Amino acid sequence: MDQTFLLVADLVAVALLVFALYFPRHRRRDLVVAYLTVNVGVLAVSLVLGSSSIGAGLGLGLFGVLSIIRLRSSEIEQHEVAYYFAALAIGLLGGLGASLGWLTVGLMALVLAVLAVGDHPALFRRSRQQVLVLDRAFADERELHDHLGVLLGARIRSARIDELDLVDDSTTVTVRFDAPRGDRADDAPRRAARPLVVGAPAAHGAADAGAVAFEGARR
Repeated sequence: MDQTFLLVADLVAVALLVFALYFPRHRRRDLVVAYLTVNVGVLAVSLVLGSSSIGAGLGLGLFGVLSIIRLRSSEIEQHEVAYYFAALAIGLLGGLGASLGWLTVGLMALVLAVLAVGDHPALFRRSRQQVLVLDRAFADERELHDHLGVLLGARIRSARIDELDLVDDSTTVTVRFDAPRGDRADDAPRRAARPLVVGAPAAHGAADAGAVAFEGARR
């Protein structure tokens, strides 16, 4: 297959990845340039490596090196890491996949299709994960589940105690739950922003005051 055609296919694929899938769903402008640069950079390097007799081996080595690079920013979430690797994989396919013919284009389309379905807002849209800091120490997990159910008004799927402070009488817990049906958050777009901290009002005999740190919507 003509390398120029694959170059155009790569640019079209990464444009769809960034401007049709990622940005409309997550609205992070800073990662747009990151995904575009990763794709075009890997494409350029793989084109150069592909012109040598050992290009394929070096290309696989490049992919292995890039795959173990740690994304150190605390603001990078798992779905954003997936977009990183998708941009990287599309770039490698565009640079080293000329010998595969139309299969290369099909693999690019497959990567886009997987992200389009796996990261669709309608998939598990009621699923939530939050980190709660409660102003009570809960040593009993069953009592903690009941408390969280009342506090969040939702069905608790799992609750993991991250920190139990008996001195200051507080509990830090990671909770996964299903948002109630009709929750306005079901209709709102997911946001990959910094965690918000809001006050949780106390309810007499039921819920204590708590600081709720929203890690994000559905994972």
